[in-house]
Amino acid sequence: MKEITDRRITVAIDGYSSSGKSTMARELARRVGYLYVDSGAMYRAVTLYALRHGMIGADRTVDTDALISALPSIRISFAHPGADGVQHTMLNGEDVEREIRDMQVSENVSPVAAIPEVRERLVALQQEFGKDKGIVMDGRDIGTTVFPDAELKIFVCASAEERARRRLKELLEKDEQATYQEVYDNVVERDRIDTTRAVSPLRKAPGAIELDNGTMTRGEQMQWLLEKFNEATDE
Repeated sequence: MKEITDRRITVAIDGYSSSGKSTMARELARRVGYLYVDSGAMYRAVTLYALRHGMIGADRTVDTDALISALPSIRISFAHPGADGVQHTMLNGEDVEREIRDMQVSENVSPVAAIPEVRERLVALQQEFGKDKGIVMDGRDIGTTVFPDAELKIFVCASAEERARRRLKELLEKDEQATYQEVYDNVVERDRIDTTRAVSPLRKAPGAIELDNGTMTRGEQMQWLLEKFNEATDE
């Protein structure tokens, strides 16, 4: 099976939280020599900034005006993968890849991502990343808002129970404390916020191919995704 083609396209992978879309997108980009952008990491970085600067209350209420005013001071970029093979997220020059994955950020990222001004700023940056194609980007609104004309759109889903199990496993492997119920409740709440927000809600984009990966191995998912990629680049 060929994995690299001369025709460069845009690949948009959307889906629910903890559905494994970032892992799929990152591996596909590595195999075909494309740029990978984790749009969710960008929203997490903004959330981390807001937490650090006291813009999110104990009840998860966001000081929207303060955050909007701070947006020009928030610089987000990505460092090339190092020895660990991970593309690291940089916030104002600081590597925050590990910190943006903890539960505190996970519990607050959806309200931050629902703020129209935050989305407008990050969508513009994401579109700049992909202006020359040859990019794989995952998130919640990549195929609907960021790259509606993407040649390949994938929508990833799995049950909330399965996604919570995956997320808990990741947290425990990082020595972070969490219970299954805490993670499950977070997954369900993020689904609710992501699918009901007023701006760019999570939904399957027109023309997107749905993948329910609840019972698939990573190898099976990648084989499936490479087949779809090769079909898209051959058209």
